[in-house]
Amino acid sequence: MRAVVLTGHGGPEKLEYRRDVADPVPAAGEVLVRVRASALNNTDIWTREGTYGLPGRPDAKAGWRGPLTFPRIQGGDIAGVIAAVGPGVATERIGLRVLVDPASYLEESDQAPPTGLLGSEADGGFAECVVVPSGQAHDVTESPLADEQLACLPVAYGTAMGMLERAELRGGETVLVTGASGGVGLALVQLASARGATVVALTSSTKSALVEEAGATHTLFRESEGIAEQLTSLVPSGPDLVADVAGGPWVERLMPLLRDDGRWVVAGAVAGAVVPFDLRRLYLHNLRLIGSSMHTPRHFGELVELARSGSVRPRVAERHTLADIHRAQQRFLDGEHVGKIVITP
Repeated sequence: MRAVVLTGHGGPEKLEYRRDVADPVPAAGEVLVRVRASALNNTDIWTREGTYGLPGRPDAKAGWRGPLTFPRIQGGDIAGVIAAVGPGVATERIGLRVLVDPASYLEESDQAPPTGLLGSEADGGFAECVVVPSGQAHDVTESPLADEQLACLPVAYGTAMGMLERAELRGGETVLVTGASGGVGLALVQLASARGATVVALTSSTKSALVEEAGATHTLFRESEGIAEQLTSLVPSGPDLVADVAGGPWVERLMPLLRDDGRWVVAGAVAGAVVPFDLRRLYLHNLRLIGSSMHTPRHFGELVELARSGSVRPRVAERHTLADIHRAQQRFLDGEHVGKIVITP
């Protein structure tokens, strides 16, 4: 089959487009999914570069859960059709249109934490076919969403769903979303808006119209002066929640503006991973700082229901072929898009 193979940590040259990769074969309890669409995420870049570090060795080359084995096929976002099944899986599953949960979990429970990711700890969707556990391939045959839209959901929307669930966002609350034009950021805007929250989005002026179209009530331009003052003017009592995928200086600047008993949930650090902030603001105002990595099985199940109903419609920013993976990743890194960049085998 055709696939993009990661041969080691490094630059784009470590990604090789090949036409002679052996077709995967489903083992017991597994299914073979013919990939119709996949999508890019920050984790694809960071895994390729090995920028996650190790405990006590922040500069060590590693994936998000530790050292990786190569070669590896990346791609955590997968929408496709079940083409074959392994022993123990009902043959009736063949032909189902599916959305794949990219996570592996610590245990079998609704709230189990993720311990691995397709495209990192196991081969993913930058290929014509992929093998996954049958229980991870969710039937979305009746979904009105196109395959490319479905492929936008697993990592970005799964991460966003996990953030909002762990932070217990409720209708009527006000949430500030940082990095609101990216994959997870735009998903946060859409999902929070669908819950009846008032969404204040931090983005660039050139992307604000599309972010508002996704559901933001207000937008703040990150390149402008006086962001804190603008937020206070919009929300005098302070936001109930900050859903943060940026990190960096925004933590120090904006955490003091949360209302008492407010929450700050973080699932990314593209603006900076090591940040200073005043601990007194945290404990004197009973704030909650919540780390959120991906989703649980229950969170993903809720996302599958949204996919089946088509009540959330992801925005596809660009489309590329497998052979065009280097340009696709460069376009991703350029950051000029709003929504998701999709790969179609």
